[in-house]
Amino acid sequence: QVQLVESGGGLVQAGGSLRLSCAASGSFFSNNAMGWYRQTPGKQRELVAAITSGGSTNYANTVKGRFTISRDNAKSTVYLQMNSLKPEDTAVYYCNAHLWNGIDYWGKGTLVTVSS
Repeated sequence: QVQLVESGGGLVQAGGSLRLSCAASGSFFSNNAMGWYRQTPGKQRELVAAITSGGSTNYANTVKGRFTISRDNAKSTVYLQMNSLKPEDTAVYYCNAHLWNGIDYWGKGTLVTVSS
């Protein structure tokens, strides 16, 4: 059973920083890609950043240079360091595990609110 639990969301002023964490259960973690997505009301969930099992990363253009995704396989945890936050980064952020068999698992999400 795969379980993903996000933490680290909250309220921050524009220009500030937050670090999101996603703790994963199960033995799948080190062999699969992980990602962070975000969603605002009325919009589709969008990819923010992803990291492969080998450590290669991919970012949405809107967050390049400001956000950094990383993983600690020993702790089965993936992180999203968010710097220079903007009001448009306000969203619910979801952790995603994309398994080798094509199945996706999702956390329940953590709310990030950036005030102007």
